[in-house]
Amino acid sequence: MNLKLWVLKCFLMAECYMVWAGAQVKEESTIPIPTYSPPEGNTTFLDGTSWCVALAGAKQDDLQNALDWACGLGMADCSPIQPGEICFEPDNLVSHASYAFNNYYQQNGNAPIACNFGGTAGIISRDPSYGSCTYQSSGKSLSSSPPPLSRLCSVSWRYAGTFLLLYIIIFIRY
Repeated sequence: MNLKLWVLKCFLMAECYMVWAGAQVKEESTIPIPTYSPPEGNTTFLDGTSWCVALAGAKQDDLQNALDWACGLGMADCSPIQPGEICFEPDNLVSHASYAFNNYYQQNGNAPIACNFGGTAGIISRDPSYGSCTYQSSGKSLSSSPPPLSRLCSVSWRYAGTFLLLYIIIFIRY
């Protein structure tokens, strides 16, 4: 019984470390952190509307890393750029990154710092929407609700599930 308790404590300590390490990675990220600016955002352009898009000349690796961050830790809504969805076509990195970058930019109050993505993005004054794919803008209403809790906790739950499975496997053998 003492061995079981010791192993359980080790699993809990390992999970705490992984959660802490995951938080450290975000803090050290070179991609912009949400600024939570006022919703009126950037009024640099005449009508006060701006969009954030990927730069066509950006390195593919840098663009992919920035897109992964935006759709992951940045919590941009990337569901419209998934296969079969309304903004999936054209199926290229610049197009998908542009949609994700703009979503992140709009969610964070159109602050210029929210459209950097390691130098792979820029702010424009012309609506990049095409066909049925509509890019959000400061003039269109955005949901002010926080990101779903499931997205915030998914990594922790994966670790917890893994540790629980390991715990069960180890103690079935004893």
